[in-house]
Amino acid sequence: MKIRPGQRFLALMAAAALALAAALPAGAVYDMPVSLSASDESVYLYNMDTGDVLLDQNSTQPRYIASTTKMMTALLVLESGKDLNTTITIPDRLTQEFADIQQYNGADMKLKIGENIRLIDLLYGLLLPSANDAASTLADYLTDGDIPTFVQQMNARAAALGCTDTNFTCPHGLYDAGNVSTAQDLAKIAAACRANETYMTVANTLEYTVPADNMNPKERVIESSNPVINPASPYYRDSVSGMKTGFTTLAGRCFVTTAEHEGHRYMLVILGAKKEGKNEAAYIYTETDQILDWAFSRYSDRVLLDSAQPAATAPLRGCDEADSVTLYAAEDVVKNAYADAAVSLTTTVNDDIRAPIHKGDVLGSVTVTLDGATVATVDLLADQEYESALLKGGLEVLKLVPVLLLIISALAFFTRKFRRLSSPACAEEAAPSRRRGRRPR
Repeated sequence: MKIRPGQRFLALMAAAALALAAALPAGAVYDMPVSLSASDESVYLYNMDTGDVLLDQNSTQPRYIASTTKMMTALLVLESGKDLNTTITIPDRLTQEFADIQQYNGADMKLKIGENIRLIDLLYGLLLPSANDAASTLADYLTDGDIPTFVQQMNARAAALGCTDTNFTCPHGLYDAGNVSTAQDLAKIAAACRANETYMTVANTLEYTVPADNMNPKERVIESSNPVINPASPYYRDSVSGMKTGFTTLAGRCFVTTAEHEGHRYMLVILGAKKEGKNEAAYIYTETDQILDWAFSRYSDRVLLDSAQPAATAPLRGCDEADSVTLYAAEDVVKNAYADAAVSLTTTVNDDIRAPIHKGDVLGSVTVTLDGATVATVDLLADQEYESALLKGGLEVLKLVPVLLLIISALAFFTRKFRRLSSPACAEEAAPSRRRGRRPR
């Protein structure tokens, strides 16, 4: 690559910064499962649904990013609100820019000054064959010829997405000097692109036909530079979608992609692959396939806490039938997790648990950790009813009350009857009847 006049010093300074960053320690969530083409490659793989980082090697190291720069250019075009069916005329002011692109041997779609072309055609040219002239034309159009202002917009949008180590200096990445980012930052930009339906439609297209125009009497067919989405490629994976390839001599091979497996979405960024040999250009796609295959085989939805299984027991006081209560989790805890990740459950139960206890009463909690990281804290519930011995005894007594009342009523009745029969009035009434009934001698 030839450095533009006046940029050699910036290139040297950037290279020094990269060397310093490379010396900084970098850890990985899990050991790298594949053999990389270069020990200083940046690799960043995470679950887009949970935010869990699976692999992390040099992900915050600033480095050259080549044509992955074009993700931001495409994003700004799509967010501009411009009608993509608008036809524009490529202006004379891009003459030098096109000449510089050719001097750098940059990929292009052979645009010509004065050519009438639609924005949508330029967008396909930007993302499929990674045409640098398409990037410059789009940047020029959106800023009325002020490409440096477009670059400022790129940096502002990156900052808004949370990028902290990104500095764009051109809309295409062909000029390495000062045009740097990190794997983590590119993942943030790629996530914004993935959320844009038009971006994904374009990025997942294998070939596209550019209509004939005033400078080209015949249609042009352009093809994607991404072999991982091509069913005819040995690197094809049907789980992969998007995002962007990149290469310059200084940047090495770069690739940003997303994949979906068993309902989970993954983001993978690889920067700086530099495998030597005849298969050098494709080695980064071998790495991509190997990393994704590893993730899909080792990660799955695991039930870390099963609400149908007892989670703990706790001492129970004041109950004749049981001296402990069985506790169950209020809900399952399911997580897309590494197969060998260690699961730990820490339970906390209430002090001095006494009957009565009702089924579903909250009597404690359980904290679930995965490889030492807290995943969830869930309530612990009583599995059934536990009666109070005191209350139960009282209820037994209450059951006897009707019988006791009946007995008391009967005793009262007979007592009143006996008293009435034993009274003097009753005796006087009985005497005449006895005399009247006596026979004479």
